[in-house]
Amino acid sequence: MKIALDPTPFHHDYELLEFPKLVAGLGYEYLQLTPHRDFIPFFNHPRADDDLVAKFRKACSDTGVGIASVLPVLRWSGPDEDAREAAVRNWKRVVQITVDLGVNVINTEFSGRPEKAEESERAFFRSMEELVPVFEREGIDVRIDPHPDDFVEDGMEALRIIRGVNSPNIGFVFVACHAFHMGGTMTKIIRAAGDRLRLVHVADTMDHHRSHGLRYITNPPGNPVRVHQHLKIGDGDIDWDEFFGGLADIGFYDRDDTVMVSSVFAEDETAREVSRYQLKTMTEFVSRFTER
Repeated sequence: MKIALDPTPFHHDYELLEFPKLVAGLGYEYLQLTPHRDFIPFFNHPRADDDLVAKFRKACSDTGVGIASVLPVLRWSGPDEDAREAAVRNWKRVVQITVDLGVNVINTEFSGRPEKAEESERAFFRSMEELVPVFEREGIDVRIDPHPDDFVEDGMEALRIIRGVNSPNIGFVFVACHAFHMGGTMTKIIRAAGDRLRLVHVADTMDHHRSHGLRYITNPPGNPVRVHQHLKIGDGDIDWDEFFGGLADIGFYDRDDTVMVSSVFAEDETAREVSRYQLKTMTEFVSRFTER
Protein backbone atom coordinates (compact mmCIF):
# COMPACT_ATOMS: atom_id res chain seq x y z
CA MET A 1 0.00 0.00 0.00
CA LYS A 2 1.14 3.53 -0.84
CA ILE A 3 0.42 6.42 1.53
CA ALA A 4 0.02 9.73 -0.30
CA LEU A 5 -0.72 13.39 0.44
CA ASP A 6 -3.31 15.38 -1.45
CA PRO A 7 -1.64 18.81 -1.76
CA THR A 8 -4.89 20.75 -2.35
CA PRO A 9 -4.47 22.83 0.86
CA PHE A 10 -1.22 24.20 -0.58
CA HIS A 11 -2.55 25.20 -4.01
CA HIS A 12 -2.82 28.87 -3.07
CA ASP A 13 0.67 29.20 -1.56
CA TYR A 14 2.87 27.05 -3.79
CA GLU A 15 3.39 26.63 -7.51
CA LEU A 16 2.66 23.31 -9.16
CA LEU A 17 6.31 22.34 -9.62
CA GLU A 18 7.00 23.00 -5.93
CA PHE A 19 4.60 20.29 -4.77
CA PRO A 20 7.02 17.33 -4.92
CA LYS A 21 9.62 19.05 -2.71
CA LEU A 22 6.88 20.20 -0.34
CA VAL A 23 5.39 16.71 -0.04
CA ALA A 24 8.81 15.15 0.57
CA GLY A 25 9.51 17.72 3.28
CA LEU A 26 6.31 16.70 5.06
CA GLY A 27 7.49 13.08 5.19
CA TYR A 28 5.38 11.54 2.41
CA GLU A 29 6.77 9.30 -0.30
CA TYR A 30 3.80 9.85 -2.65
CA LEU A 31 1.40 12.56 -3.71
CA GLN A 32 -2.01 12.50 -5.32
CA LEU A 33 -2.24 14.88 -8.28
CA THR A 34 -5.62 16.55 -7.79
CA PRO A 35 -7.31 19.19 -9.96
CA HIS A 36 -5.07 22.23 -10.40
CA ARG A 37 -5.54 25.34 -12.52
CA ASP A 38 -2.17 24.81 -14.27
CA PHE A 39 -2.50 21.08 -14.91
CA ILE A 40 -5.91 19.36 -14.96
CA PRO A 41 -8.58 21.81 -13.72
CA PHE A 42 -12.07 20.86 -12.62
CA PHE A 43 -14.46 20.05 -15.49
CA ASN A 44 -12.37 21.48 -18.33
CA HIS A 45 -9.67 20.37 -20.75
CA PRO A 46 -6.21 19.84 -19.22
CA ARG A 47 -3.95 22.90 -19.26
CA ALA A 48 -0.71 20.92 -19.20
CA ASP A 49 1.31 20.53 -22.38
CA ASP A 50 3.93 17.83 -22.88
CA ASP A 51 6.68 20.14 -21.60
CA LEU A 52 4.92 20.81 -18.28
CA VAL A 53 4.12 17.12 -17.86
CA ALA A 54 7.81 16.29 -18.34
CA LYS A 55 8.85 19.01 -15.88
CA PHE A 56 6.46 17.74 -13.22
CA ARG A 57 7.64 14.17 -13.67
CA LYS A 58 11.26 15.33 -13.33
CA ALA A 59 10.45 17.38 -10.21
CA CYS A 60 9.00 14.25 -8.64
CA SER A 61 11.99 12.16 -9.66
CA ASP A 62 14.46 14.75 -8.34
CA THR A 63 12.83 14.74 -4.91
CA GLY A 64 12.14 11.00 -4.72
CA VAL A 65 8.38 11.47 -4.57
CA GLY A 66 6.11 9.15 -6.52
CA ILE A 67 2.73 9.99 -8.00
CA ALA A 68 0.30 7.51 -6.47
CA SER A 69 -2.69 8.65 -8.51
CA VAL A 70 -4.06 11.32 -10.82
CA LEU A 71 -7.48 12.73 -9.90
CA PRO A 72 -9.53 14.48 -12.61
CA VAL A 73 -13.13 15.57 -12.11
CA LEU A 74 -14.93 15.73 -15.47
CA ARG A 75 -18.62 15.59 -16.41
CA TRP A 76 -18.45 12.18 -18.09
CA SER A 77 -21.86 11.31 -16.60
CA GLY A 78 -23.39 14.69 -17.28
CA PRO A 79 -26.98 14.53 -18.58
CA ASP A 80 -26.12 17.33 -21.01
CA GLU A 81 -24.79 15.51 -24.07
CA ASP A 82 -22.50 18.31 -25.23
CA ALA A 83 -20.85 18.41 -21.80
CA ARG A 84 -20.53 14.62 -21.72
CA GLU A 85 -18.90 14.48 -25.16
CA ALA A 86 -16.45 17.19 -24.12
CA ALA A 87 -15.64 15.26 -20.94
CA VAL A 88 -14.82 12.14 -22.95
CA ARG A 89 -12.43 14.14 -25.13
CA ASN A 90 -10.86 15.62 -21.99
CA TRP A 91 -10.57 12.16 -20.44
CA LYS A 92 -8.51 10.94 -23.38
CA ARG A 93 -6.00 13.73 -22.81
CA VAL A 94 -5.96 12.96 -19.07
CA VAL A 95 -5.12 9.34 -19.86
CA GLN A 96 -2.24 10.41 -22.10
CA ILE A 97 -0.90 12.74 -19.40
CA THR A 98 -1.16 9.95 -16.82
CA VAL A 99 0.76 7.56 -19.06
CA ASP A 100 3.43 10.19 -19.72
CA LEU A 101 3.82 10.71 -15.97
CA GLY A 102 4.52 7.00 -15.60
CA VAL A 103 1.37 6.48 -13.53
CA ASN A 104 -1.28 3.78 -13.97
CA VAL A 105 -3.89 4.90 -11.41
CA ILE A 106 -6.65 7.46 -11.90
CA ASN A 107 -9.29 8.11 -9.25
CA THR A 108 -12.34 10.21 -9.93
CA GLU A 109 -16.05 10.77 -9.27
CA PHE A 110 -19.16 9.63 -11.10
CA SER A 111 -19.87 13.32 -11.84
CA GLY A 112 -23.56 13.13 -12.69
CA ARG A 113 -26.61 14.81 -11.16
CA PRO A 114 -28.85 13.35 -8.44
CA GLU A 115 -31.96 15.09 -9.73
CA LYS A 116 -31.38 13.36 -13.09
CA ALA A 117 -30.14 10.00 -11.85
CA GLU A 118 -31.43 7.84 -14.71
CA GLU A 119 -30.19 10.22 -17.39
CA SER A 120 -26.81 10.45 -15.66
CA GLU A 121 -26.45 6.69 -15.43
CA ARG A 122 -27.21 6.35 -19.12
CA ALA A 123 -24.62 9.02 -19.86
CA PHE A 124 -22.07 7.23 -17.67
CA PHE A 125 -22.42 3.97 -19.57
CA ARG A 126 -22.24 5.78 -22.93
CA SER A 127 -18.93 7.23 -21.81
CA MET A 128 -17.75 3.83 -20.58
CA GLU A 129 -18.37 2.29 -24.00
CA GLU A 130 -15.82 4.71 -25.46
CA LEU A 131 -13.36 5.02 -22.59
CA VAL A 132 -13.02 1.52 -21.14
CA PRO A 133 -11.17 0.26 -24.24
CA VAL A 134 -8.77 3.19 -23.80
CA PHE A 135 -8.22 2.41 -20.12
CA GLU A 136 -7.62 -1.27 -20.87
CA ARG A 137 -5.30 -0.58 -23.79
CA GLU A 138 -3.17 1.85 -21.77
CA GLY A 139 -3.20 -0.24 -18.58
CA ILE A 140 -4.92 2.46 -16.54
CA ASP A 141 -6.79 1.47 -13.38
CA VAL A 142 -9.72 3.88 -12.83
CA ARG A 143 -11.22 4.05 -9.36
CA ILE A 144 -14.52 5.86 -8.73
CA ASP A 145 -15.93 7.63 -5.68
CA PRO A 146 -19.71 7.96 -5.15
CA HIS A 147 -19.44 11.61 -4.15
CA PRO A 148 -22.15 13.46 -2.21
CA ASP A 149 -24.45 15.26 -4.69
CA ASP A 150 -23.81 12.70 -7.43
CA PHE A 151 -26.30 10.52 -9.26
CA VAL A 152 -25.19 7.64 -7.06
CA GLU A 153 -24.22 8.36 -3.46
CA ASP A 154 -25.00 5.01 -1.85
CA GLY A 155 -21.90 2.86 -1.52
CA MET A 156 -23.57 -0.45 -2.30
CA GLU A 157 -25.31 0.92 -5.38
CA ALA A 158 -22.02 2.42 -6.57
CA LEU A 159 -20.45 -1.03 -6.33
CA ARG A 160 -23.29 -2.48 -8.41
CA ILE A 161 -22.74 0.13 -11.12
CA ILE A 162 -18.98 -0.46 -11.12
CA ARG A 163 -19.60 -4.21 -11.38
CA GLY A 164 -21.92 -3.53 -14.30
CA VAL A 165 -19.12 -1.90 -16.29
CA ASN A 166 -17.65 -5.41 -16.45
CA SER A 167 -13.99 -4.38 -16.61
CA PRO A 168 -11.14 -5.28 -14.25
CA ASN A 169 -9.81 -1.76 -14.86
CA ILE A 170 -12.69 -0.10 -12.98
CA GLY A 171 -12.52 -0.05 -9.18
CA PHE A 172 -13.94 1.67 -6.13
CA VAL A 173 -12.82 4.59 -3.96
CA PHE A 174 -13.95 4.83 -0.33
CA VAL A 175 -13.74 8.39 0.99
CA ALA A 176 -14.07 8.17 4.76
CA CYS A 177 -15.59 11.62 5.16
CA HIS A 178 -18.34 10.70 2.67
CA ALA A 179 -19.35 7.69 4.76
CA PHE A 180 -22.47 9.24 6.24
CA HIS A 181 -23.85 9.83 2.73
CA MET A 182 -23.16 6.26 1.56
CA GLY A 183 -25.86 4.44 3.53
CA GLY A 184 -25.23 1.30 5.57
CA THR A 185 -22.08 0.80 7.61
CA MET A 186 -18.48 1.23 6.55
CA THR A 187 -17.81 -2.42 7.31
CA LYS A 188 -20.60 -3.62 5.00
CA ILE A 189 -19.44 -1.47 2.08
CA ILE A 190 -15.74 -2.24 2.55
CA ARG A 191 -16.36 -5.98 2.75
CA ALA A 192 -18.65 -5.90 -0.28
CA ALA A 193 -16.05 -3.96 -2.26
CA GLY A 194 -13.23 -6.41 -1.50
CA ASP A 195 -10.53 -6.27 -4.15
CA ARG A 196 -12.46 -3.60 -6.04
CA LEU A 197 -11.61 -1.19 -3.22
CA ARG A 198 -8.20 0.04 -4.29
CA LEU A 199 -8.00 3.62 -2.99
CA VAL A 200 -9.20 5.39 0.16
CA HIS A 201 -9.23 9.02 1.26
CA VAL A 202 -8.64 9.67 4.95
CA ALA A 203 -10.39 12.68 6.48
CA ASP A 204 -12.93 13.06 9.26
CA THR A 205 -16.43 14.55 9.19
CA MET A 206 -19.44 15.18 11.38
CA ASP A 207 -22.48 12.92 11.10
CA HIS A 208 -25.11 15.21 9.58
CA HIS A 209 -27.87 12.72 10.48
CA ARG A 210 -27.51 13.36 14.22
CA SER A 211 -29.98 15.44 16.23
CA HIS A 212 -32.77 14.06 14.07
CA GLY A 213 -31.33 15.72 11.00
CA LEU A 214 -31.02 19.16 12.63
CA ARG A 215 -27.29 19.14 13.26
CA TYR A 216 -26.89 21.46 10.27
CA ILE A 217 -29.62 23.91 9.34
CA THR A 218 -29.86 25.57 5.93
CA ASN A 219 -32.35 28.21 4.95
CA PRO A 220 -34.84 27.95 3.47
CA PRO A 221 -35.56 24.50 4.97
CA GLY A 222 -35.46 21.66 2.46
CA ASN A 223 -32.51 22.94 0.44
CA PRO A 224 -31.11 20.00 -1.57
CA VAL A 225 -27.62 20.33 -0.09
CA ARG A 226 -25.07 17.73 1.02
CA VAL A 227 -23.02 18.61 4.10
CA HIS A 228 -19.67 17.06 4.94
CA GLN A 229 -16.20 18.15 6.00
CA HIS A 230 -12.61 17.09 5.32
CA LEU A 231 -11.22 17.31 8.88
CA LYS A 232 -8.17 15.71 10.42
CA ILE A 233 -8.56 12.30 12.06
CA GLY A 234 -10.33 12.64 15.40
CA ASP A 235 -12.12 15.93 14.76
CA GLY A 236 -15.35 14.32 13.54
CA ASP A 237 -17.59 11.31 14.05
CA ILE A 238 -15.93 8.64 11.90
CA ASP A 239 -15.23 5.39 13.76
CA TRP A 240 -11.58 5.00 12.83
CA ASP A 241 -11.19 1.57 14.42
CA GLU A 242 -13.99 0.37 12.15
CA PHE A 243 -12.43 2.04 9.11
CA PHE A 244 -8.85 0.82 9.54
CA GLY A 245 -9.99 -2.55 10.87
CA GLY A 246 -12.29 -3.02 7.90
CA LEU A 247 -9.43 -2.36 5.50
CA ALA A 248 -7.27 -4.89 7.35
CA ASP A 249 -10.02 -7.50 7.02
CA ILE A 250 -9.93 -7.29 3.20
CA GLY A 251 -6.13 -7.31 3.01
CA PHE A 252 -5.93 -3.70 1.82
CA TYR A 253 -2.57 -3.06 3.50
CA ASP A 254 -0.90 -6.10 1.97
CA ARG A 255 -1.60 -5.31 -1.68
CA ASP A 256 0.73 -3.41 -3.99
CA ASP A 257 -2.12 -1.78 -5.94
CA THR A 258 -3.74 0.08 -3.04
CA VAL A 259 -3.42 3.76 -2.10
CA MET A 260 -4.30 5.63 1.10
CA VAL A 261 -4.55 9.41 0.70
CA SER A 262 -4.65 12.10 3.37
CA SER A 263 -7.26 14.58 2.12
CA VAL A 264 -7.82 17.22 4.80
CA PHE A 265 -9.07 20.46 3.24
CA ALA A 266 -10.63 22.29 6.18
CA GLU A 267 -7.52 23.57 7.97
CA ASP A 268 -5.32 25.31 5.40
CA GLU A 269 -3.87 27.68 8.00
CA THR A 270 -2.21 24.70 9.73
CA ALA A 271 -1.80 22.47 6.68
CA ARG A 272 1.82 21.55 7.39
CA GLU A 273 1.13 20.44 10.96
CA VAL A 274 -2.06 18.64 9.92
CA SER A 275 -0.30 16.80 7.08
CA ARG A 276 2.37 15.51 9.47
CA TYR A 277 -0.27 14.55 12.02
CA GLN A 278 -2.25 12.67 9.39
CA LEU A 279 0.79 10.68 8.26
CA LYS A 280 1.73 9.77 11.84
CA THR A 281 -1.82 8.82 12.79
CA MET A 282 -2.54 6.80 9.64
CA THR A 283 0.74 4.91 10.06
CA GLU A 284 -0.07 4.14 13.70
CA PHE A 285 -3.54 2.82 12.84
CA VAL A 286 -2.17 0.66 10.03
CA SER A 287 0.54 -0.75 12.31
CA ARG A 288 -2.01 -1.53 14.99
CA PHE A 289 -4.12 -3.61 12.63
CA THR A 290 -1.25 -5.33 10.82
CA GLU A 291 0.57 -6.40 13.98
CA ARG A 292 -2.38 -8.30 15.45
